[in-house]
Amino acid sequence: MRKIFQGQGLKPVGMYIIIVGLGGIGKNLVKLAVEHSHNVVVIDQDESRCSEILEHYDVLAVTGNATDKTILEEAGVDRADALIATTSDDSVNLMTCWLAKRFRVPNVVSIVNQPSHSDFFKEVGVRISENPDELVASRLYYWTQNPQLQQLASIPGGSIFEIVAEQGAPIVGHEIRELKVKDFVFIAIRRAGGELIIPSGNVRIQTGDIFTVFTKKEAEDDCLRLLNKQLKRSSE
Repeated sequence: MRKIFQGQGLKPVGMYIIIVGLGGIGKNLVKLAVEHSHNVVVIDQDESRCSEILEHYDVLAVTGNATDKTILEEAGVDRADALIATTSDDSVNLMTCWLAKRFRVPNVVSIVNQPSHSDFFKEVGVRISENPDELVASRLYYWTQNPQLQQLASIPGGSIFEIVAEQGAPIVGHEIRELKVKDFVFIAIRRAGGELIIPSGNVRIQTGDIFTVFTKKEAEDDCLRLLNKQLKRSSE
């Protein structure tokens, strides 16, 4: 049996956003959307999750399966500006997004738990974020292997991160043009004292220089290996 839980009332401000799934990602999305003064409707099959979210946020909560057209209609899909699917079941996410597209929701976004399913979402015209668990695991691994690396952003197709030139690294004292570069670009260099440098071939690398780097997703491992050989102090 489906139930609808109403907060204090939706306000005529911001976007009208439907969030499907109240796991960790869904709850954090609710927090962000409410903080930015958007109208939020959540859908989850677990009544206790819906009740819990209402204890913290003024949203509309609908208990039910988002692949049911009626549930989406009760959530106001016909006037939604965006729908975000966050469940751990790709089939639920895909079907929900397909229905949202049928209702002409302008912005439909979903997580994809299994990378092999990505093409199905793309065929429907859904913007996707890959498996969040894999992304977190990947970042933790990189940080373990590269303690001086700090990721700034993960974007479709690539990532932006910072890496430091260590004292005694092979490339310190040399010009940037001498760096071996493959499948990545330097965006900027931040130097001690806060000086920001736009990289050019004749800039001489100093100890402590912080490089902001962009690389394609598929080249991340090779990029880090190549940079580490040049910017990290040899352990030998």
